[in-house]
Amino acid sequence: MRQRTQRGASHVGERHEVEVGPVAHGGHCVARVDGRAVFVRHALPGERVVVEVTEGSEGDRFWRADAVEVLDASPDRVEPPCPYAGPGLCGGCDLQHVALDRQRALKADVVAEQLRRFAGLDVDVTVEAVPGDEGGLHWRTRQRYVDLPGGARGMRVHRSHDVVEVEECLLEARDLDDTSTHVVRGERFEVPEDGFWQVHPGAPEVLVDAVLAALDPQPGERVLDLYAGVGLFARFLRAAVGEQGHVLAVEGDRAAVAACRAALPDVEAVAGDVGAVLAEREPDPVDLVVLDPPRAGARRPVVEQVAVRRPRAVAYVACDPAALARDLSYFAGHGYRLTSLRAFDLFPMTHHVECVALLTATG
Repeated sequence: MRQRTQRGASHVGERHEVEVGPVAHGGHCVARVDGRAVFVRHALPGERVVVEVTEGSEGDRFWRADAVEVLDASPDRVEPPCPYAGPGLCGGCDLQHVALDRQRALKADVVAEQLRRFAGLDVDVTVEAVPGDEGGLHWRTRQRYVDLPGGARGMRVHRSHDVVEVEECLLEARDLDDTSTHVVRGERFEVPEDGFWQVHPGAPEVLVDAVLAALDPQPGERVLDLYAGVGLFARFLRAAVGEQGHVLAVEGDRAAVAACRAALPDVEAVAGDVGAVLAEREPDPVDLVVLDPPRAGARRPVVEQVAVRRPRAVAYVACDPAALARDLSYFAGHGYRLTSLRAFDLFPMTHHVECVALLTATG
């Protein structure tokens, strides 16, 4: 948590009755107290609640708060399945108080709002359910706890170093025996210890299917797989473009690149910063690009390096809608338009959502 500088008298601990406004990016809704925006957790749009300020001083543009009493509940409000979900408790889940279908609708609203705000795009968004969870629970195939004295374990409070002792996390998958070996579409992937792999068991296959359907790779095409990890997309793209095609996979994690090289000797796998690697190489034309960057997004320099190679299509896999929207605006400046977008509920009970956007050249 980044500490905010206090500007004037603190309002932390104050309680106010508010009407809850629209959902916003980050797992909260927007309300107002005397005209000031307040980002409220544990609420739903349209509700009337009592909030308690958790962060905020007189000079701040906005405050943060928890809904601690519900005066007029939304019909989409449910009892959280986890006893540790709520104000002042575990901060891992944002939406356990919301019916699952409504969670997905709220995430769709956030994605659409971010695309309008940062990319000037008006897009109808549907967040799709993904096989592999149990009503939004038991999907995290990798989980970390805080070790506590006496062998107990805990989870951190939202935006805090404080720890809540827990017996179990209901998001944790029931079987965590082996997190290094994964099978997707019948193909085996080995992931280094602490290496990146999607935590929802249904995510890899769903994302591969979405990327391949969007790009429609053809024999003989040249492909860039950027932020390639252990080669999840590269493996299936290489099979699609055949012996006459070529796949260059770029990844910053050297252990992941080593795993990719061992499993895919016919893929050119390069370790290094994506922007730096592209800048050092000749900008030879390519046909297709997959971008699967971390939460911060690809950013302008990488977008420029991709655009100069003039691919016919780019599949952008994004775990943050704000970063996606910003990068789509950069692509638009280079003659690429958003052709389609799919969104997937890979992180039920949280505000996070995964998108696969297809961009195509306009000329």
